[in-house]
Amino acid sequence: MDLQLLSQKSVCQSAMGRGRRRNFCTSSKSPETSSDIETRVLVINTGGTIGMVLHNGVLSPEPNALVKTLRKLPILHDEQYAQQTKLYESYKPEDKTLVLPQSKLNKRVVYTFLEYSPLLDSSNMTPNDWSTIGKDIEKYYEQYDGFVILHGTDTMAYTVSALSFMCENLGKPVILTGSQVPIFEMRSDGRDNLLGALLIAGQFVIPEVCLYFYHRLYRGNRVTKVDSGSFKAFASPNLPPLANAEVDIEIDWDTVWRPSTTEKFTVYTQMNHNVGLLRLFPGITTDTVKAFLKAPIEGVILETYGSGNAPDNRQDLLDEIRKATQRGVIIVNCTQCLRGSVTISYATGQALSNAGVVAGFDMTPEAALSKLSHVLAKQDLTTEEKKKMMSRNLRGEMVADLQGAKISLSDSRFIQIIAKTLSIGCKEELEAIRDALMPTLACSAAKNGDTETLEAIRKMGTDLNKADYDGRTPLHIAACEGHLNVVEYLLSKRATVYSKDRFGDTPLHNAIHLRHKGVVELLRKSGAHVSSDELKDAGTELCRLAASGDLEGLRIWKLAGVDMAMSGYDGKTPLEVAGAIEHTEVVNFLKVA
Repeated sequence: MDLQLLSQKSVCQSAMGRGRRRNFCTSSKSPETSSDIETRVLVINTGGTIGMVLHNGVLSPEPNALVKTLRKLPILHDEQYAQQTKLYESYKPEDKTLVLPQSKLNKRVVYTFLEYSPLLDSSNMTPNDWSTIGKDIEKYYEQYDGFVILHGTDTMAYTVSALSFMCENLGKPVILTGSQVPIFEMRSDGRDNLLGALLIAGQFVIPEVCLYFYHRLYRGNRVTKVDSGSFKAFASPNLPPLANAEVDIEIDWDTVWRPSTTEKFTVYTQMNHNVGLLRLFPGITTDTVKAFLKAPIEGVILETYGSGNAPDNRQDLLDEIRKATQRGVIIVNCTQCLRGSVTISYATGQALSNAGVVAGFDMTPEAALSKLSHVLAKQDLTTEEKKKMMSRNLRGEMVADLQGAKISLSDSRFIQIIAKTLSIGCKEELEAIRDALMPTLACSAAKNGDTETLEAIRKMGTDLNKADYDGRTPLHIAACEGHLNVVEYLLSKRATVYSKDRFGDTPLHNAIHLRHKGVVELLRKSGAHVSSDELKDAGTELCRLAASGDLEGLRIWKLAGVDMAMSGYDGKTPLEVAGAIEHTEVVNFLKVA
């Protein structure tokens, strides 16, 4: 197994391509002193406390008030940068666009508001509103690097869970946040919550629907609201945070959930509304259970005691539950406890399983309800298939069916040999070695087309999305080299197509410039697109190709989904350029492109 390190020369060679707008190998500026990389985030303002204003002693939403306030807060808008770069000229007049100050990662997060009308208190949210949010994410998906959704806290756990199931093959961060106190108030948690959500959505490729609150980023379908009077309003009882934002933003990449598919991002908005939550309590009557399980109910989250227990000496209750499951009602067993999981260790839990109830493992009631609503809406599945789907882990919402446990460092002979050679033995130092070496080793394997080595590295516990010193992931390298089999392997192991290196380039951009048609086709199938930052120079590049009669180059850009009518720096389109030079074949291609 060849695990040789990549030399700087090989990295430079694999990064070079025709018409590069930046040089990968030589630069007079370090990453810290080079020009800012702009990332774009769409903020969908649905309403909630964060943007409410006090009117006659009562808090209520006020249209357009939030953006006006944010423009006055230097921590949330750099007006000087906006003026110097003529930021406002880059957007339509109706756009409500702001920009954050420069971050530690040398990035500028440019964010645009999409404000709903009317703005809603989250207590008034319905599944139809969830669908509206999902459709907007889908509509603007290719235009932005991430999404932040402002939402009231009362039903945020339901919305974030529902969106996690609606968003299929998600490759970008979608982060819900809000506040306990309006952002206009002197002591508001809203400013920190919004800033943290924007920084994470704009700087890190975390392909999950998340919730950010009080310095913590949580997996959305793992949270529940636990406190109405504290800034620490939310908890994730059975899963640690994905990120902690203290002095620095620390991402636990081993915990981040990634889709193992090569399909494009889609939003499935159908939700079955005939679902409900039934909480058991001592002395609950048969009539109550019977009435709750009557038609048109199709699915029920049964909140039980402890580790999923119900009275096994109440045959009347068990009979009603069994009758419901036999006629096709899907009942999912979730614990009333804040932490823990449903098991069938006790006879009282086994009784429900025998009655046809599906174990909900450690799902929160909010996640279980939205998942059940999502699954029941799939008309092409049988009842048994839907039950099996409820028992599968779809978006990291429960522990059942998770991928194999992470291999410990003591199981990795390769790491142990290095550690022994360096006379290092403690766990922390072993982890430091792994984190330092493995990204470069993975990039080396990707360059060599060695999927066997990549798999060995992955089994050592390494995230194959980790970047090397140039910010380049194994997928970047494989795209540069044109190794289609490696690209397919990496995508199947949850590699993200949206990672940007320190020059702001994605794997798709690399494949375009190096003209690897098969890689471009596969990345596009997986949802990749040319980012807004990469599109800035695309028109000029297309005009250059048209001027030189480079039909192959134009075809690869078209395959990547780029508008062939984009104008260059002088305002001319590729068709106009080709026509002026009388490149007939290019003109004919561009006329129908």
